[in-house]
Amino acid sequence: MIRIMVLIMFFIVECLFAQDFHGVVTYKTNRKVDLKMDDSRANPEMQNRIQEMLKKQFQKDFALSFNAFESNYKEEESLGAPQPASGMRVMIAGGGSDILYKNIKEERFASKRDMLGKLFLVKDKLEKLDWKLEDENKKIGNYTCYKATAKRIVQRVRSIRINNDNKNEEVTPEKEELTITAWYTPEIPISNGPGNYWGLPGLILEVSDGEQSMLCSKIVLNPKKKVDIIEPTKGKTVTEEEFEKIMEKKMKEMRDIRSKRGDGDGVRIRIGG
Repeated sequence: MIRIMVLIMFFIVECLFAQDFHGVVTYKTNRKVDLKMDDSRANPEMQNRIQEMLKKQFQKDFALSFNAFESNYKEEESLGAPQPASGMRVMIAGGGSDILYKNIKEERFASKRDMLGKLFLVKDKLEKLDWKLEDENKKIGNYTCYKATAKRIVQRVRSIRINNDNKNEEVTPEKEELTITAWYTPEIPISNGPGNYWGLPGLILEVSDGEQSMLCSKIVLNPKKKVDIIEPTKGKTVTEEEFEKIMEKKMKEMRDIRSKRGDGDGVRIRIGG
């Protein structure tokens, strides 16, 4: 019954306001990080420092600028997290200049991504999740939000180790099923959300897949200065699958170079639990 009422409310509000509706939402992101070091190199103080540094790398603010059917999602400018004094460097895919454009009406996206100084334009269809609308609700700020869940199968390299004997440990992507939990509000009548998330009867204010979470911290609706949504056009055009293959190849090349130079620190970094 609650789900039916939510859908009815969404469509009524959408018809009344969607034509001129626009705004900016700020999200705070976080990700679980589990860092393991070889026994021979184990140093609790250094491990804790690197662990905290990695956590800060994933704690960022993103802004979703939207109108009725389009949006731009971009990292807000901030000071970079400090690197550990050991000289170890951590590279995380994606950067502050990356922009994700979504067109909900046409169910497609265009993402400008900088990978090691080379610009790519990833263009593809938006993934349609099979959302299950739940009856549970809660307040996020002043907005009543409703729960929705979905399943997604992903392939993920869960850990990488560079050994002291200058040989890289072979890593194989593992298939795993993620349960995605989202909280959306029909009071903001757009079918959008942070990152690639969309497709619910209201703006997604919080979403988590068990490892990464995104939580709304600020909402500005219909500001006096109209929000401009611009689709990125620069960069080498590739599909999502093509970009993933290019990134995997580049990461392997970098590990091989570090191995030949003898830069291995005997460190295993595990993303997630």
